[in-house]
Amino acid sequence: MASSSSVPKKMKGILVEKTGGTEVLQYRTDLPVPEPKEGEILVKNDFIGINYIDTYFRTGLYPSPKPEILGKEGSGHIVSLGPSVTGFSPSDRVVWMGSNGYAEYSAAPSIRTTKIPDSISSPDACAAILQGLTALTLVTEGHKVQKDDWVLVLAASGGVGGWLCQILKAKGAHTIATVGSEGKKKVAEDAGAEVVLVEGKDDVGEKVKEFTDGEGVVAVFDGVGKDTFDRGLGCLARKGTMVSFGNASGAVEPFAISRLSAKNVKICRPSLFNYIATREEFDDYANKLFGLMAEHKFSVRVHETYPLKDVGRAHNDLEGRKTTGKLLMTP
Repeated sequence: MASSSSVPKKMKGILVEKTGGTEVLQYRTDLPVPEPKEGEILVKNDFIGINYIDTYFRTGLYPSPKPEILGKEGSGHIVSLGPSVTGFSPSDRVVWMGSNGYAEYSAAPSIRTTKIPDSISSPDACAAILQGLTALTLVTEGHKVQKDDWVLVLAASGGVGGWLCQILKAKGAHTIATVGSEGKKKVAEDAGAEVVLVEGKDDVGEKVKEFTDGEGVVAVFDGVGKDTFDRGLGCLARKGTMVSFGNASGAVEPFAISRLSAKNVKICRPSLFNYIATREEFDDYANKLFGLMAEHKFSVRVHETYPLKDVGRAHNDLEGRKTTGKLLMTP
């Protein structure tokens, strides 16, 4: 194993020992630095990503073993390589996806680690990798969107929503987007949405019919969940797809599957990690994402970069719908 003598024994990080509110996010300076195992890479994180799914693990909506360090991605430099890892060298600048991200150092799976191209900055790579790949896989495999398709994107001023709008515009699709307030409309418009509707003000169902000549959209990309699911089904065209990928308003309640037959619609509840389960899948999607970012000059919107010790404030901002774009932290 390649190693560096400068690696300390202890590190700063956020430990969660039980489920609950932001009070369970413990800032610690005495956590052990992990040693990379078979197939792992030790990365010194320069930037750490925050995602809404982190709040699900913190609250217990998604069960996970405790104690744990939250965080699904980061960018930084390789410190050392675990056994049998090839294709990387210490000091390589990389972005990774895995677990235990809220820390100075993370043992990242080599199959979900990639070198950052010179054209992409480290904060942009960290901000893009999980949310950008989520959006790219949703419009490729959740529902394969074609040029001139009409689609509906909910919460378009958020992280994944903004990426969806940019990628859909690059594909030549027509996007109807929803946002939570008038102040967030410009964010969705700048990302490429053709029509932007304000939740609670505009009648989304009627507007969808208006802009699609009564046909409905071929796909709804819904990261909101409980509050918008039924409406989304109503917005679909015949043979359309409901792509439900988040629970920002709570989990979708059980429903009668026979409802789908009215228009022969489909529902999928995808997970990004099942689209990038192999090294080949991850590399393919990562290369496509970085290529799109460079070719179409995508805007990488970072709401704020928080100090690691301010993780509680970051979670409160995210859950309070106070953010637009990606939240990052620095150790």
